[in-house]
Amino acid sequence: MNRREFIAALGLAGGCLPSLRGAGTLDPVAVQSGDVTPGSAIVWARSAVPAKMSVEWRTHAGGDVRKVRGPELTAETDFTARAGLKNLPDGQVISYTVRLSSPTGKELAPLRGKFRTPPKSGSDVRFLWSGDMVGQGWGIQPESKGIQIFETMRRLEPHFFIHSGDTIYADGPLVKEVSLPGGGVWRNIVTEEKSKVAETLNEFRGCYRYNLLDESVRRFSSEVAQFWQWDDHELGNNWSPTRSFTDDSRYKEKDLAVLLNHARQAFLEYAPLRQTGPRIYRKIPYGPMLDVFMLDMRSYRAGNSYNLQPVMTPETAYLGARQLDWLQAELRKSTAVWKVVAADMPLGLIVGDGKDAQGRRRFENSCNGDGKPLGRELEIAALLRGIKRANVRNVVWVTADVHYTAAHFYDPEKAQFDDFLPFWEFVSGPMNAGTFGPGVMDNTFGPQVMFAKAPPAGRSNLSPLEGYQFFGDVMIDAKTRSLTVILRDLTGAALYTKTLPAEIA
Repeated sequence: MNRREFIAALGLAGGCLPSLRGAGTLDPVAVQSGDVTPGSAIVWARSAVPAKMSVEWRTHAGGDVRKVRGPELTAETDFTARAGLKNLPDGQVISYTVRLSSPTGKELAPLRGKFRTPPKSGSDVRFLWSGDMVGQGWGIQPESKGIQIFETMRRLEPHFFIHSGDTIYADGPLVKEVSLPGGGVWRNIVTEEKSKVAETLNEFRGCYRYNLLDESVRRFSSEVAQFWQWDDHELGNNWSPTRSFTDDSRYKEKDLAVLLNHARQAFLEYAPLRQTGPRIYRKIPYGPMLDVFMLDMRSYRAGNSYNLQPVMTPETAYLGARQLDWLQAELRKSTAVWKVVAADMPLGLIVGDGKDAQGRRRFENSCNGDGKPLGRELEIAALLRGIKRANVRNVVWVTADVHYTAAHFYDPEKAQFDDFLPFWEFVSGPMNAGTFGPGVMDNTFGPQVMFAKAPPAGRSNLSPLEGYQFFGDVMIDAKTRSLTVILRDLTGAALYTKTLPAEIA
């Protein structure tokens, strides 16, 4: 559907934007591709009814059509499914068609998409990243052409997109209208599931369905492969094993384990990732120039605490021992020129989480204030020390989470802990969510703020209409082997550019 048909289908003619609560659930039909590696890719689809799935693909330049039989789309997975494509040629645009047939054999409308496969050699690579999607009460507003940032990113034609977490805001209900400072009203499309915090499996699923109601999101998803990770809002703000819902009157379901099971199942159903059980962290090789390391800083952490423990214990777990060992080993083995670590939280920004029962300040990420490594910082110190001792060069970090954009240079000469190689971390987001910041830096690993753009002092949770929506753009030049990062805004305007030459180990 085009935008006018989309609005008409929602009963929004004449600018009238009624809440859809109680009027039934809209069922988007969509396709996505993801976790593209040399020779393989995942194609994901969602139907609104039970269906059998098959995928036909060919190179954009032509050639034989190949067919892959996929699984059935049933209510058990909210009518989502994925098929794995194999033996894909390098350096090609792959056009695919997902064909769905009902249990009676009726053919449903085909769904079409495309993605790029990794280059074998001699070709540039371009990818984007951002995170924090549809949060703080800012939902889909057809009057402002929906979630515009996805159309801006689509026009850049990247090889792939890293979704850095907070893929939904399960704890962020929407209301029909939000008053804007200085007058005016932001009018949300509101579905039944997005009118309250997510507690049931269907409500968590409904948050993902909601995002797919946006035409720009669906178009982007059909044309750009995505690498997803998760953070906290896939369940609830700052959740950790010690998170309590007892005092939150919005929740009837108080059991974190129940909520977590629902949240993880819905994420794994809707993320176009290559599933190996419940594990979310993984390495995605993308040709000789690039390896991407997708981290999970949420699943293996201990409870958020005062974070000042002097030695590593189970209480200081952040990545967790198994993921930390995996990352160290994969970085050492990597032969790619650039190693991009996609983290769902920044390393050098302090993110608080209230206070504990003893009145001590709790922390959400690894930072805990200035000084030598303590608490969760001990894991990060071990990781950085290991990278240095293995002489792993050209490691760059990308992340989101804090709802503004920034470039951080980690300088051992200005750090309290200096046993590491200098590196860069780039931050971008949000996507149709409130804007905040800038944050306070922790000097433990010597981060230097080289650039930041955030709302003016005293203003926060700005609507997407204010323009403080951001994404990152990364280009790797095959000839020079350099990596260039451009931090961009909602319109695609370049705010900051940094080119990093490749170091020879």
